[in-house]
Amino acid sequence: MQPHISRAPDADGLLAEQLLRLTRRLHRIQKQYLEPVGITPAQSRLLRTVAHWNEPPRMADLAARLEVVPRAVTTLVDALEESGDVRRVPDPTNRRVIRIELTDAGRATLRALRGARRGAAEEILAPLTADQREVLGGLLTALVDGSPERRC
Repeated sequence: MQPHISRAPDADGLLAEQLLRLTRRLHRIQKQYLEPVGITPAQSRLLRTVAHWNEPPRMADLAARLEVVPRAVTTLVDALEESGDVRRVPDPTNRRVIRIELTDAGRATLRALRGARRGAAEEILAPLTADQREVLGGLLTALVDGSPERRC
């Protein structure tokens, strides 16, 4: 007797594929909106991360927060420094440590980024109603946090 083989589609596999397709679409749309600002999505993420620190972070702090290797941070900082959005500054207590500081141009770029990100989000979310957006927000929070919300 042969084992029963289910012909039903793999629901979790389909969901995973939809999430991957959505991620690629979101990345593509975000890239289009960021292009006029003159920044890549990775540079945007680093700039936003630097802005969230109370004091200029070290490169190692940025690498840890972004969950990337330090070399990747160096490449991003090099590009953002060249464009004038950040600058390397010595740590006041340890001359061997370099910190990354936002410049006035970087703060202006952050303002432009907010508009670009808002435009990209509006385009992606356009098919959803306000209620659907709220539900999606809750579902994404559960996925990001790694613990599903339990509702009765």
